Amino acid sequence: MADGEDEIPIARALWRFAPMIYGPTVLFALGEGAVIPLLPIIAAGLGADLPTAALVASALVVGQLCGNIPAGWAVARLGERLTMTIAGTVAIGGVAGLLASPSLPVLAASVFLIGFCAAAFGLARHSFMTTRVPLAFRARALSLLGGTFRLGMFIGPFVAAGLLALFGDPHSAIWFFGGCLVATVLLVLLGPDPETVVIVPGADTRDAEDTGEAVTGSIPVQQRAGVFRTMWRNRGVLSRLGLAAASLSAMRSARQVVLPLWGVSIGLDAQTIALIVGISGAIDFALFYASGQVMDRFGRLWAALPAMVLMGAGFLALSVTHDLEQAAVWFAMFAAVLGVGNGLSSGILLTLGADTAPKDDPAPYLGSWRTLTDAGGAAAPLIVSALATFSLSVAAGAMGMLGLLGAYAFLRWVPRFVPRERA
Repeated sequence: MADGEDEIPIARALWRFAPMIYGPTVLFALGEGAVIPLLPIIAAGLGADLPTAALVASALVVGQLCGNIPAGWAVARLGERLTMTIAGTVAIGGVAGLLASPSLPVLAASVFLIGFCAAAFGLARHSFMTTRVPLAFRARALSLLGGTFRLGMFIGPFVAAGLLALFGDPHSAIWFFGGCLVATVLLVLLGPDPETVVIVPGADTRDAEDTGEAVTGSIPVQQRAGVFRTMWRNRGVLSRLGLAAASLSAMRSARQVVLPLWGVSIGLDAQTIALIVGISGAIDFALFYASGQVMDRFGRLWAALPAMVLMGAGFLALSVTHDLEQAAVWFAMFAAVLGVGNGLSSGILLTLGADTAPKDDPAPYLGSWRTLTDAGGAAAPLIVSALATFSLSVAAGAMGMLGLLGAYAFLRWVPRFVPRERA
């Protein structure tokens, strides 16, 4: 079948996941993206100094880190749909805490709770797609999932800016987040169940028997291994390919930190920095589906390796341009290179996690996988901050070396742990 003809049933199949997966993802990310930039402002309004405000904002990442493994346990026992519903509902409680916070500890606890729920919601979506999407277009489906999240996070700050201009109160963005969460829960509860529709005739459905009855929980198995036993059984892939994935997550996080700091360091004004970073983000977003196409047609390595090489080389090259005469031009150029690299990696962490997860009960494994990748993303800003005390160029160069080491790790371990037809 021709490529164009093949895309038609795949597009229809992916569209059937919109009410259950893609729609809720956009809504959750849109509300979260609107609130995140305002957390330091809200904390400052309660009397926080700059370090304390940053600590409050970081509670979101800490909550995500702490939530992944319990989320794996919950999905394995309650099922994806119920876990998403509970996570969305509890997150509404976290939003209520943000609105009514009388003190900084309550605010930080509310932010932590939202991060915890975001981890559970994200893992449930990941597990759902792992067990339901045929291998033939898994990467495209998961790249689209990553793209919908990026879309929400990209638009969210603009929504927050509009609400601030309209109401003059940062709490208006929190109310918006609460509305998004209510809509998310309603979509998950009341939206059509994609499992009741045949995805693609003749597709690999992971050997699940079609009984004609809708299944809304996890795929049933005879005996569940449990979270920690699953971690031990899969320690080989987690300690090798999982660490490579963590390095990619670190590169993504470092890009978000280094680029604004670099612009400030070379003397650019805030508007120019925002424009350059925004263009880099737009390039990143534009490539998300292309990444899935590459992975499905040529193999996972063909997306992971170029992405890591581009980001590693981009950071290394940027690190030697700080004192050049055309530093601003080089900054714009390598920001674009980092955007291309990050865009080519869209969905790769979700896809590799799905590829290496046990097919009968993936949730406990995915909890461990996502904990590793989130830890890499959380560690990168700390590394950049520590190295920037010496020089921002040293920090950028270190991130570049990490990217090239990560590229080698993917080259070494993807062919070992991902079957040949997917590697």
